[in-house]
Amino acid sequence: MKARIPNQQPRQSQAQMMAQIQAMQDEMKKKQEEVENTDFSSSAGGGAVEITVSGKHEVKSVKISREVVDPDDVEMLEDMITAAFNEAVRKADEAMENAVNSATGGINIPGLDGLI
Repeated sequence: MKARIPNQQPRQSQAQMMAQIQAMQDEMKKKQEEVENTDFSSSAGGGAVEITVSGKHEVKSVKISREVVDPDDVEMLEDMITAAFNEAVRKADEAMENAVNSATGGINIPGLDGLI
């Protein structure tokens, strides 16, 4: 006599599982492309420096107010540019992470961390 396991759901066929994986990959690629084609801006120094980067971390624009251009204090300007750039990149990374999580349903897929 065979033992019965109650409330066991029928298993998906391999073809169904592969179709779901392919759909997830397609959705993830679509979302990644959307983020890569989005611009992310951040400012520092109360808006004195503004940097815009793409989702691919390419600098699209840098805007600097004349008031902060002081030849005797170049370090402050450098710090503001660095801060604005880092925050814009952080926003792009966060958007990519959210897009991938949305496409995968929050499932942690081993090896995927290196792709985003």
